[in-house]
Amino acid sequence: MRNAQQPMEGKPRPSGVSLSAPHRVFDKPADRGGNDHIRRLLKSFGLRTSLIRLKVIDALLKAANENRSLGVRGVHSQLLGLDIPLSFLSVREVLKRLCSEGVVTLNPDKSYCLHPSAMAVLQAED
Repeated sequence: MRNAQQPMEGKPRPSGVSLSAPHRVFDKPADRGGNDHIRRLLKSFGLRTSLIRLKVIDALLKAANENRSLGVRGVHSQLLGLDIPLSFLSVREVLKRLCSEGVVTLNPDKSYCLHPSAMAVLQAED
């Protein structure tokens, strides 16, 4: 068994990824897809940013812009339509958490919308 701390004198170098070749992967900042307003919203409510939170809030924003309401199934279907493979349970738990933090409101018809204070945060940035 080889000890990783001992030098490999006289042994051939393992082939694979060249460590000397410069990679340009980290040269450019990652494109965040224009979700900075949602990131600031989450931060203003003291929540960490996660992909699922970004996508759920974005789905609710799009529905609000189209004067539609979405329940858990509607949000989940919209995400699946965008090839975002999240489970129904994950979407439901995120919506419940966002409700408990005051970002999202559960309506009597079991649909969700952004809380007016969350909308105010988003509109203050425009």
